[in-house]
Amino acid sequence: MYAVIETGGKQYKVAVGDKIDVEKLDAKPGEMVELDKVLMVADDGKVNIGTPVVEGAKVIGELILQDRAKKIRISKYKKRKNSKRVQGHRQYFTRLLIKEIKS
Repeated sequence: MYAVIETGGKQYKVAVGDKIDVEKLDAKPGEMVELDKVLMVADDGKVNIGTPVVEGAKVIGELILQDRAKKIRISKYKKRKNSKRVQGHRQYFTRLLIKEIKS
């Protein structure tokens, strides 16, 4: 059984036992998080596609970690203008362990 969920403006294909990194959620480590924007649920060849979401379907996950991703470098350069700039960015993320898919 797997599901396609949407959180933080992105879509993820999840199954029970998966660990996924999503955009930062407001919760503490160890709390259970309920994701109710389920776009599709597939179970033993039976596929239920929502319009746009599947009614009554939920994905429950345990919040494992709140952290920041690896730093990325953003560099801007303009030739012949003696202009260059380097900037760094670390995105916040939340790691979830998928515990249950209710359809």
